[in-house]
Amino acid sequence: MNYRIVANCQNQTGESPVWSVAEQALYWVDIPQGQIFRWHAAQGVSHWQTKQVAACIMPHASGDWMVCQQDQINRISLATEAKVQIQQQLQVSHPHPDLRFNDGTCDRQGRIWVGSMHLDNNGSPVGSLYCYSAEGLSLKLSGLCTPNGLAFSPDGRTLYLSDSHKSVQKIWAFDYDPDTATISQQRLFVDMQLYDGRPDGATVDAEGCYWCCAIDSGKILRFDPQGQLLESFELPVSKPTKCIFGGANLDTLFVTSLRPDAANSEQDALSGAVFALDVGVQGLAETAVNF
Repeated sequence: MNYRIVANCQNQTGESPVWSVAEQALYWVDIPQGQIFRWHAAQGVSHWQTKQVAACIMPHASGDWMVCQQDQINRISLATEAKVQIQQQLQVSHPHPDLRFNDGTCDRQGRIWVGSMHLDNNGSPVGSLYCYSAEGLSLKLSGLCTPNGLAFSPDGRTLYLSDSHKSVQKIWAFDYDPDTATISQQRLFVDMQLYDGRPDGATVDAEGCYWCCAIDSGKILRFDPQGQLLESFELPVSKPTKCIFGGANLDTLFVTSLRPDAANSEQDALSGAVFALDVGVQGLAETAVNF
């Protein structure tokens, strides 16, 4: 597979890539560093610093951004270079100490779906899945270790969720009612213990197929809507974290990655970089938060 390096920024934990159609630019975060990055082909890379971990971001219909952090969900402005301006803030009381938000996405109606996990990722099933909307923050599922892989089918009626902890390694599908924001009929979509790597961040393409970053394997796996493996793509790093479609025709797959603590300078030279792959498939534009 031919790949291009978008930014060799050596992110500690690069995550949550989002393509801005309006700007033709890619945004992503470095979770533990609390940084938000932007890449534009003509303008290069810029970044902003927040005051907490920055777990995931979503575009807001106003042109602002939403960022889920350790115990906050903030609406922010990135108008001023390097400085994040908070426009609106939700303070969250997690049910257990030492929790933070992790992977998140929007449904097709503009609500935020986000998971929480233990800061140490120690396998404790204290994580949860939440929906944040104009009605507030509501608990949807509990008993998770490392919730990840959130994505919606093109028609918005199937929600995908994974648990990437090594003790679980499952991807589930749920029926989703977009009118009431309720999930039901949880079922196993893919047992990732049958494949190389653990299920990390994911996206869905225009054909309804699920693209999963298989962390620790250096692979991105494409599954059809029935959970059958269709294709596998390899990267020059072992820990891809999340992928998203972007580019002028939404047919470029952008992939973030993380840099292991014990990274070897030669073997892991590209760990933490952001990559672009031409995969011959078109994706979907991200829905903006609308409240």
